[in-house]
Amino acid sequence: MDLTFRSLHPLFVAEAGGIDLRRADSAQIDRIRAGMDQYAVLVFRGQPLTDADQLAFAQRLDGALHARTGISALQKNRFGNEALTDISNVTDRGEIMQAEDRRRAYSLANRLWHTDASFQDPPGRYSMLHARVVPPVAADTEFADMRSAYDELPAAIKEKIEVLQAHHSIAYSRQTLGFEFSEDEREQLKGAVHPLVRTLPRSQRKSLYLASHAFRIIGWPVPDGRLLLKA
Repeated sequence: MDLTFRSLHPLFVAEAGGIDLRRADSAQIDRIRAGMDQYAVLVFRGQPLTDADQLAFAQRLDGALHARTGISALQKNRFGNEALTDISNVTDRGEIMQAEDRRRAYSLANRLWHTDASFQDPPGRYSMLHARVVPPVAADTEFADMRSAYDELPAAIKEKIEVLQAHHSIAYSRQTLGFEFSEDEREQLKGAVHPLVRTLPRSQRKSLYLASHAFRIIGWPVPDGRLLLKA
């Protein structure tokens, strides 16, 4: 069965069909990359991936994997591989985290609009979300097309932001919800600086690169930078 893409939105997002990611060949991998260039978000339904399957596919898709997640500064990964981020409310003993659990408080900031791994250098190219247990309540993950957002900006704004750089820090985004880091944790989470406008290497489309991790514009007074980022 051939790999297909069905558009789910006028600007971005498509559902991929006709593929088992565990058995994807090199030609299909190339088509997935091209699909990401076009749609930015791809949905693959019914993929029974193990942790090893997911890591193997991710490496075939883009080589080296990020393994410096923010939560690694707080705890040991219960999956045994820092390239797998545990987005759940379950402890390493399989119990539901209590409301006052520090790890739960940290994870609550995942609800903030963010760009994965923007606090690292180099930043992430792709993110993979694999649902193992889907809750019986509304818990949608929402996406925004920052290429289209850039396209809609007035020419004067585009000219103003083209040369700007933003400092991204996961410590900052967590602190906006009241999470407190130790001095050692802050030292591990210094963040990274990236252009506010990125040119995507394969499609050559320009895209805004900002979200809750971005907290200051390099060379600007902090208040001015944050007002721009929140505009």
